Amino acid sequence: MANAPAPRYELYKDKKGEWRWTYIARNGLKIAMSSEGYKAKSDCLHSIDLLKSSKDVPVHEATA
Repeated sequence: MANAPAPRYELYKDKKGEWRWTYIARNGLKIAMSSEGYKAKSDCLHSIDLLKSSKDVPVHEATA
């Protein structure tokens, strides 16, 4: 995608034919991806919408 905007989510089908997404940052680096495949494209898009709406999720610092 030579002239694709960034940041962006890219949708694609994996080797099993399931839908996945990757988040591409402004600098063009892949910084997040779906942890599972979705049989329906609409379910994949729904998972992106959940992330977009989760601005109030707290950050927790894990300890070793």
